[in-house]
Amino acid sequence: MNIRRYYVPNAIVFITQVVEGRTPIFANDAHLDLLLTIIREARERHPLPDHFHMLIKPEPGLTHSQIMLSIKPNFTKAYKQKLGIEGSMRFWQRRYWDHVIRSDEDFEHHLNYIHYNPVRHGLAARPEDWAHSSYRHWQERGAYPAQWGWALPAELRDMSTPEYE
Repeated sequence: MNIRRYYVPNAIVFITQVVEGRTPIFANDAHLDLLLTIIREARERHPLPDHFHMLIKPEPGLTHSQIMLSIKPNFTKAYKQKLGIEGSMRFWQRRYWDHVIRSDEDFEHHLNYIHYNPVRHGLAARPEDWAHSSYRHWQERGAYPAQWGWALPAELRDMSTPEYE
């Protein structure tokens, strides 16, 4: 598969990265916490303004590929160390999906997708119930009305395209 990466200066990029074989590693809170720790460490080396699905806006001179090349191997190494796994291991799918955000509407759609995703996958009953979400932060900023996402939002009914999976 030949994926072209587009690097648009000062653009926000929507990222989807999947575990090899779709093993539900992040259903385990300890493994999810480990991933969030690695993302925070990558953020210190490569400042990230946001979050997996994640929206990122790399600092000038930095690309989303560099950020992902920091997160993926560092998480895999820490995960193997934490579980006592030795030898090589293919943890992540080889590629990740990226989409350059092109408008305010596009940004809103992807932000809504990220915040509804835990509900869609049965990890939470409502977006605000997912402890690892930025939903409450965005709701406090006025991005969401009360009870948003308690039912499937109309704008998210078609979530079966490759970028979301």
